[in-house]
Amino acid sequence: MLVCSVMADNPPDYELADRMALTEPAQVRAIGHPVRTMILQLLHERAATVTELAAAIARPKSTVAHHVDVLTRNGLLRVVRTRKVRAIDERFYGRTARMFSVAAEPSSTGGAASGDFNDFEVAARESATAFEEGRLWGFIRHARISEDQASEFWDRMAELVDEFDRLPRSGETVYGFAIGIYPTAYPALPAAE
Repeated sequence: MLVCSVMADNPPDYELADRMALTEPAQVRAIGHPVRTMILQLLHERAATVTELAAAIARPKSTVAHHVDVLTRNGLLRVVRTRKVRAIDERFYGRTARMFSVAAEPSSTGGAASGDFNDFEVAARESATAFEEGRLWGFIRHARISEDQASEFWDRMAELVDEFDRLPRSGETVYGFAIGIYPTAYPALPAAE
């Protein structure tokens, strides 16, 4: 699973690592909440204060502060600069990496180690209105390939995600982009003789 990346020659307006592997369950849980995912997405554009983030997502400042704190404690956000506002230091938060990746491992219950968080489930919910309006574009394909080929293809998909995230921010509509590769029980023809 991949969660976002940001443009190097455009925003954000702060320094950050290219990639960060999420290795702790708490980090994976931190990105599993839709509000926190939204905060990470917003910080693609520039560093922001809790007040700015709260206004952007139309949530109470206290709620956003809680989610920012969770992301910060888990190493996904950091304070990138401060400024004085009426004798108070206002903190601007930024991501710690352009791209976060998680190697999902099966749990004892058969789900992913990331709990209930599934990028495709989120994409399905977000895309319902676009589908109803005839504005949903997508493909699904199945191919019998080796694990090495799947891994190589994943690397190429990560590059495509990075390219999508590097697009200059413009326009009036925020578009979602879902991509993945996964093993299935899809039928296959026997090997040719």
